[in-house]
Amino acid sequence: MNDPNGPIFWKGAYHMFYQYNPGAPVWGDMHWAHAISEDMIHWRHLPIALAPTPGWDDADGCFTGSAVDDHGTATILYTGVKSVAKERATLRDSHNNFREVQCLATSTDPQLRAWTKWNQPVIQPPNDPSLAGFRDPLLWRQGDDWILGVASGHFKKGGCVLLYRSKDLRNWEPLHELASQPWTGRESINPVESGEMWECPDFFPLGKKHVFLYSTAGKVVWESGELDPKELEFHSERRGILDHGAYYAQKTQLDAHGNRILWGWIPEKRPDSELIAAGWAGCMALPRVLSLSPEGELEMTFAPEVQSLRGKASPLSRELRDGERSGSLPSVTLENVHAELTWKDSAPALASLQEDIGSPQWLATLSAPDSGTAILNVNGSQIEIPSTANYLHDFHLFLDASVAELIVDRRHAITTRIYRKPYGPLHLKLGDRHVALTSLNVWPLQPISSDRLTT
Repeated sequence: MNDPNGPIFWKGAYHMFYQYNPGAPVWGDMHWAHAISEDMIHWRHLPIALAPTPGWDDADGCFTGSAVDDHGTATILYTGVKSVAKERATLRDSHNNFREVQCLATSTDPQLRAWTKWNQPVIQPPNDPSLAGFRDPLLWRQGDDWILGVASGHFKKGGCVLLYRSKDLRNWEPLHELASQPWTGRESINPVESGEMWECPDFFPLGKKHVFLYSTAGKVVWESGELDPKELEFHSERRGILDHGAYYAQKTQLDAHGNRILWGWIPEKRPDSELIAAGWAGCMALPRVLSLSPEGELEMTFAPEVQSLRGKASPLSRELRDGERSGSLPSVTLENVHAELTWKDSAPALASLQEDIGSPQWLATLSAPDSGTAILNVNGSQIEIPSTANYLHDFHLFLDASVAELIVDRRHAITTRIYRKPYGPLHLKLGDRHVALTSLNVWPLQPISSDRLTT
């Protein structure tokens, strides 16, 4: 599995669609799989929502897209791909020559189990030989109009999102670019890797601003700024990286309470031969709630619904007294490789999940700040962290087998893949002497079902 597609809260339930290959644990033969949940945490699978139709414009794959409520009808806009002659292709690499078009499907089923495809694409790609791709539509309402953005780009120029406008989701008028960025200058057969093409864009209001997300060159970029509602032009004011680790193809939705929820695909960091041997590949990150700081910086926290998985807290889980902060704390033992941890610490700081034998499973270090900036290093991934008041930093970590999701100060995320099985129980270690530790909370986590799978 990979990209989350069209997550939507529909008739009291959360629906997650996602890119899925039913035939092998490697990329290819893309379908839209479908899962349903009442709380965004406990999921069960439903039948596949969209599959390629032989002879149609999605014959070789149903790629990423969006789901919306069109006056009471659930409607999906997605990218269909079909093999064509190279000169007609919009996705050209060493393996495929695909023409990408935007397709539509609707459902009147209360559980969105059955979908009816529109028999023709609703948008064809521009006739532009410099086009580096044309996929992953996003949708929003602007007054009485639907606005659709398609991820694209131009060779040797850079990525962009192309805008279209419609009254009925079926007949579209081309507009202009919502946003663009110059090419990185790197050469690659794959224009996404070089930054000449964007993927999986998302655009939405948040607080008093608008936020724009897109994936390219192996990372997810966020920008916040102002949307000119008449000209439909986005003026970026702030910019950053959404997650500095194994996190890609982000997609957002509104939850039952109007909060903006972020989803992301956690890709594998091991070769296909190991994926085939394991029999599975890819997983969805935990839901995160998005907000903006007063300065326009994107902030995120794990959705509070995740707390439903907590077991009994460790006896050490509490705010720490002054005396405890000046000495070493007793070791915290994690019997299984799944836990939630939060702590507050000051730079310099070190946190590790240490095995009885061998090197740490997971290691994070935060260097002393220099000119207002500290360096956070997590299993080899390094990012800069601006200093906070009293140099106090907030850490929130979820560990689940091969995945570790860390958010620091609500603004800096690193998702890590760890494939080495520990030799025994893990022990949490927070530096040699906890002179700067002010709080620590540790919870074991319950699996979402008895066999860690859903049916």
